[in-house]
Amino acid sequence: MGYQSKLLVSNITDNIGPAPDFDILDVDITDPANDLDNYLSGVDAMLQKVIAGASTLGAVKTRIDMQTNFAQTLMDTIDKGVGRLVDADMDEVSTRLNALQTQQQLAIQSLQIANGNAENIMQLFR
Repeated sequence: MGYQSKLLVSNITDNIGPAPDFDILDVDITDPANDLDNYLSGVDAMLQKVIAGASTLGAVKTRIDMQTNFAQTLMDTIDKGVGRLVDADMDEVSTRLNALQTQQQLAIQSLQIANGNAENIMQLFR
């Protein structure tokens, strides 16, 4: 049995602030026209976003692990419960079978006694 899980994350906002106006690959500290403080604050903002994203992913992973453990425990409990029900049914059927076998043995013994008495009565008439 195969199961597939999908996770869709959309409409995410952050509380870090506006994104820098450059890409990390565009950083060129050798160009005097670029402001080094702008680069540092931009890289720091990017770092904060990565840290916030990683902590969110870590929290989601923890929740998924907790739900997976809960589902596994639930399946184990259901399996044990079904096993107990089957065992209880088997015990009931076994008890019924023993009762029927006892009834059968008593019936056979009754017939043997009745047959034996009939022969005794027949001997009296001879």
